[in-house]
Amino acid sequence: MNKVIDLYCKLIAYLLAAIMTAMVVLVFGNVFMRYVFNSGFTISEELSRWLFVWMTFLGAVVALRENGHLGTDFLVGRLNPLGKRIFMGLSLLLMLFCCWLIFKGSYEQMLVNLDSTSAVMEVSLGWVYGAGVVFAILAAPILLMDLWRLLSGQVDDDHLMLMQESEDVPHGDASTQTK
Repeated sequence: MNKVIDLYCKLIAYLLAAIMTAMVVLVFGNVFMRYVFNSGFTISEELSRWLFVWMTFLGAVVALRENGHLGTDFLVGRLNPLGKRIFMGLSLLLMLFCCWLIFKGSYEQMLVNLDSTSAVMEVSLGWVYGAGVVFAILAAPILLMDLWRLLSGQVDDDHLMLMQESEDVPHGDASTQTK
């Protein structure tokens, strides 16, 4: 299962690169057309907005897999390993519940907006809300696998945090930091 998740996260990363490239071409091309030829692509703004929505949700899946979301360990960092395990389990269960809420809400919105079309592209607005459905479907196995690893004792005490410290924050104790 781990290899499957790694594979689809790698594929998502390639898709994210393609989406970012398309967005840059669309936005830069539209700006260029406006300033040079006093015209533009009518589809550019709407399509780049939709691509940004998809890029956000798909990027969140990859960040979830890499534990790349920022967080704070103010409370959990002070706990013993058992306390950290309990909080990790609670946070995984809460994230699974949030995945369910995102799936349910996005799916309902997708169905409601299936017959509505966008102003410029005239494509079903269900595609916008489909990003939340896809996120929930792709994120749930990652969270379930992390929960299984925790419950089966495969997580060692050094990896009981589900987030990364900010790279802007200096590490080490206060006496070694310069002001």
